[in-house]
Amino acid sequence: MESYLDEHERTHMCGELRESHIGDDVTLFGWVDGLRDLGGMVFVDLRDRSGLVQVRFDPEAEEAHEKADNLRNEWCIAIHGEVESRGDNINEEIPTGAVEIAAHDLHVFSEAETPPFPIRDEVDANERLRLKHRYLDLRRQPLQDALMTRSEVNQTTRDYLHDEDFVEVETPYLTRSTPEGARDYLVPSRLDAGQFYALPQSPQLFKQLLMVSGFDKYYQIVRCFRDEDLRADRQPEFTQIDIELSFATTEKVIDTCEGLVTSIFETAADIDLEPPFQRITYDEAMLRYGVDDPDLRFGLEIIDVSDEVADSEFRVFSGTVGDGGYVRGLCVPEGAEHFSRSDIDDLEEFVGIYGAKGLAWSKVEDDGWSGGIARFFDDEETAAINDAMGAESGDLLLFVADDEDVVCASLGHLREELADRLDLIDEGDHEICWITEMPLFEWDDDEERYLAVHHPFTSPRPEDLDTLEENPLEARAQAYDLVWNGHEIGGGSIRIHREDLQWTIFDLLDISEEEAEEKFGFLLEAFKYGPPPHGGIAFGIDRLVMLLTGTERIRDVIAFPKTQRAADLMCDAPSDVDEDQLEELHLSIRDDE
Repeated sequence: MESYLDEHERTHMCGELRESHIGDDVTLFGWVDGLRDLGGMVFVDLRDRSGLVQVRFDPEAEEAHEKADNLRNEWCIAIHGEVESRGDNINEEIPTGAVEIAAHDLHVFSEAETPPFPIRDEVDANERLRLKHRYLDLRRQPLQDALMTRSEVNQTTRDYLHDEDFVEVETPYLTRSTPEGARDYLVPSRLDAGQFYALPQSPQLFKQLLMVSGFDKYYQIVRCFRDEDLRADRQPEFTQIDIELSFATTEKVIDTCEGLVTSIFETAADIDLEPPFQRITYDEAMLRYGVDDPDLRFGLEIIDVSDEVADSEFRVFSGTVGDGGYVRGLCVPEGAEHFSRSDIDDLEEFVGIYGAKGLAWSKVEDDGWSGGIARFFDDEETAAINDAMGAESGDLLLFVADDEDVVCASLGHLREELADRLDLIDEGDHEICWITEMPLFEWDDDEERYLAVHHPFTSPRPEDLDTLEENPLEARAQAYDLVWNGHEIGGGSIRIHREDLQWTIFDLLDISEEEAEEKFGFLLEAFKYGPPPHGGIAFGIDRLVMLLTGTERIRDVIAFPKTQRAADLMCDAPSDVDEDQLEELHLSIRDDE
């Protein structure tokens, strides 16, 4: 017996019908989004992933009309009919609003129970409930649009890199544990008792080995895994565009990536970028913006006034400078009238989150300063500070005095908080830049050793090789991050390809020869056989699509995401497993109670 689909094929998607289709016979498949019975005529909104269209069932189409009268929301149906004009009853809210389908035939594929929440663009249902029934949540247009954007990003990436002669290569998901930073997800081996695979945090070592193998240009849209504490923009499994090139300089990597990113933005979000993108060194970014992922859509740059206050009678400032610290501030245009004393107290509490011991302030008037720290400075000193900060009458000056880390963090985030409160950001602006020349190392007080800022395979800048032994913290990396509107969307570096330099870096990171051989021996062995100079980058697709679609939750751009506790509410994972499975894997569960 033939099924309905053996005799009928879909002719159009619901959301693509326009006035140019008037008079066409069409067959549509989809879900009932709403229905109305108006004076004997039944109207059904039919929805698929392309959108929805109105279907009209006239009493004259007796059999179809009778079936339509029994429909309910979320039933899966097919309709056949003719596209007609809606005349003066145009629905301006939807792209198909000028037409409707006069249905001649209706077929019900399946019925549906009442959903646990309404399938609407804007829904007030608890997110846990929606995650439990994710297959229903994914019927909502905003989530479908987000996944369509994600698909566009993936396809554009493949098209662009294929045209640039890159080779797509898949690297293993089951590999060995090389913990650096976040915890690995471990997979027990059934065949080797007590042995474990690890799910990769990144394909870093494999893509470097592909360069040794001579593949020259590699890319992969790859799943990665990190067992770390989660935030709104993090997931335990995430996807990245992974790229590596042989014989590459920083300029070559950046040039390739600017073309890729420009294509992605244009295709997936209709955003026109104009390469080459601005470049800012790490030191400059920290000095001007306090963070290494600055939002350039507004001003409010941080100004260093340490020299101007070094001999001040205000001991909080002069004492800090004398002890090797810094005094930096923000000039808020016309802030004197916008911020009351209680508002400033709120700002002081805000910078305290980032370690600041206080927030000094004063208001600029025609005849000098008023309020806050004004009484500690004479006219000559205030004039010098005003000149350094570009301050004018009516402005508000805010200062933090502390070590560089605290000053940068507190003022960098305060700058963003002020932009939000003062509505300084035009959401239609798109400011993108490269941050370059990052530090190669940072010092960890808890572990009492240097840590790699990027990863242990990042190459130092050639001019800084001589500083490695004497002052490692002064060494800069051949690394680069791409920042869009205050969010890092990609990062990479030129890699170390010389075995002797790699051993030097391992030694500075306090990685013993035994540990290095155990974790990275296969890479070090490969480096004995003519490795080319190489470098690469990775872009986080989840975050990129989140930003392109304007949502604030990364879960909205992933088909089947986890909660902030790394749980899958729909599949009820993680879950218990049978004792037989544990025994096969040579495992037992320890009872800590």
